[in-house]
Amino acid sequence: MRLRHIEVFHAVMQAGTISGAAQILHISQPAATKALQHCELRLGLPLFDRVRGKLYATPEAQRLFVEVEKVNRDLLSIRRLAASLRSDEAEQLRLVSSPTLGASVVPDAVRQWTQAFPTARCFLATNHTREIVSALLLGEADLALSLQDPHHPGIKTEALASGSLMALCPLDSPEGAQSGTLALTDISSQIIALEESDPLGMLVTDAFEAANAVPRSRVTVQTYQLARALVEAGAGVTVVDPFTASCADPMRVRIRPLEEGAQISLFLLTAATAPLAQSSRRLVRFVASVAQARLKALGV
Repeated sequence: MRLRHIEVFHAVMQAGTISGAAQILHISQPAATKALQHCELRLGLPLFDRVRGKLYATPEAQRLFVEVEKVNRDLLSIRRLAASLRSDEAEQLRLVSSPTLGASVVPDAVRQWTQAFPTARCFLATNHTREIVSALLLGEADLALSLQDPHHPGIKTEALASGSLMALCPLDSPEGAQSGTLALTDISSQIIALEESDPLGMLVTDAFEAANAVPRSRVTVQTYQLARALVEAGAGVTVVDPFTASCADPMRVRIRPLEEGAQISLFLLTAATAPLAQSSRRLVRFVASVAQARLKALGV
């Protein structure tokens, strides 16, 4: 029996007549009659006795109906799931991002996403890239955002936006008294340094070495947002990614592009074998849009 045969047979058993079955299936009565006849022909046995224009199910039809009823319940479940997927009612998205992106780009993107998908649900977490890769490979996250390309064979990587390293300078510092690009050799204030084991910290260290500049640093931090907060407090100058820089308080901080500004990208990370659902793809577009808008506002 084909699926159409099952639908027609089930409708006839429910309605008791061909015309009733046609109404249930929203088809014409001749089409329902033809489908039932074809079903019986394929089976090689009659399913109904026709007596004075009425249909009476045969014992074989009664036995068949027990199994067909199970199939019909499964079909109803499939239809409900398809409708939910179409409207994203059943969607639950799991996003993991690096802490700095979780504090900068993600909030605006998720706000737009929740407005576009009012019934969908989202679970958000922040972690470092090594743990993010593990979560994706174990199926504990659907997608992730990072400033680092892990170069892992099981991870698909896509750059959503790219910008230059930026210097954050207190307004009352020598560096903050001016605008425009800033050379690393012109930084005389204390540097709020990032750990050298951090990818961005390594990038900054390499930039200082390439410029033959020796940074004066007494404070080292683990997170980019903490470096930004220290600059806002007037503790020194720091070099961070443009997304962290976009969160700086303009009443207290001058944002200046570095002359030696190396490029840094916002990467979308997904498991190579796990395609994204429709609502996940929409969130990615929102993330890219927010990130690019922040870069444009910075002029990079």
